[in-house]
Amino acid sequence: MAGSGVERARHWQYEELPGVDLLRARYVRKEFVRHTHEHFVIAAIAEGVEVFHHSGADQYAGPGALALVNPDTPHTGRAGVPEGWRYGAVYPAPELVAEIAAETTGLRGTPGFVSPVLDDPYAARLVHQVLRAADEGNALAADTLLRVAVTRLLRLNGGPLPQREVRTAGSRIAARARAVLEESMAGPPSLERLAADLGTSPFALLRAFRDAYGMPPHAWLTDARVRRARRLLDAGTVPAEAAVAVGFTDQSHLTRHFSRIVGVPPGAYRRERKNVQDDRPRLLLPSGVWQNRQRTQTPPASPLERQPTAGSRTPPSSGTH
Repeated sequence: MAGSGVERARHWQYEELPGVDLLRARYVRKEFVRHTHEHFVIAAIAEGVEVFHHSGADQYAGPGALALVNPDTPHTGRAGVPEGWRYGAVYPAPELVAEIAAETTGLRGTPGFVSPVLDDPYAARLVHQVLRAADEGNALAADTLLRVAVTRLLRLNGGPLPQREVRTAGSRIAARARAVLEESMAGPPSLERLAADLGTSPFALLRAFRDAYGMPPHAWLTDARVRRARRLLDAGTVPAEAAVAVGFTDQSHLTRHFSRIVGVPPGAYRRERKNVQDDRPRLLLPSGVWQNRQRTQTPPASPLERQPTAGSRTPPSSGTH
């Protein structure tokens, strides 16, 4: 990896893991702008260092560590060393994480992660093996490994997410502004017009919105446009049409922002979604090679994790091929 400068990324879905996005990537110069995800982020670093701004501070994740981001939590991302970083990530839906938490943990309320970085090579290996199993079409292994990984992370680093309640006048104004922007995404008003319509000043609205959502209205709107574009691409819309529908000037405008938030261009993103629809079912039971790897792994402590799902001690490659 070191010194090559080649960046690769694949962002895809596996039909046997509904509600979960998958990513393998190796980045050197890539910088993710401040953005959020509707799903959880569970990113296992294989090589290098990733730095991401989260909750007011830079967080560092190196080999064997996991970057963990809860839904709707603003964060960034960039390389922490000159050679960049290589990682594999799974993005499970909040409903899936809540289901796993209810079945395997004692967490109450809406579950989430407490710390944004966890040094746990075992869990990192599980994440890489989820991706490998998905690549092999091994539905049983992929689903099992994902559930074991999420259970382990919740037991080591889980807690109830704080409930966001609209209490102050500023937060109520921010919520109203957000609703307006969602409804007028393709043709939003200026900050001055938006503030006037809400009965406040531009700077008061700016402060209230940043306090409530972690970013100014224009940055939030770009993030929201990319989210909506993803849904359109998932449904089969071509990038040029998706761009116009969400308010970008053209496909190149969408591509620039989409790549800085999702990590791949919209065309590559859509092709992977189409491939999921075209794929035929493949191997549904653990392969002999996969089973043999499990026998070499020291079993973990918990009953659930004693299932043969851990894999070898050497992390599989998370780079694209």
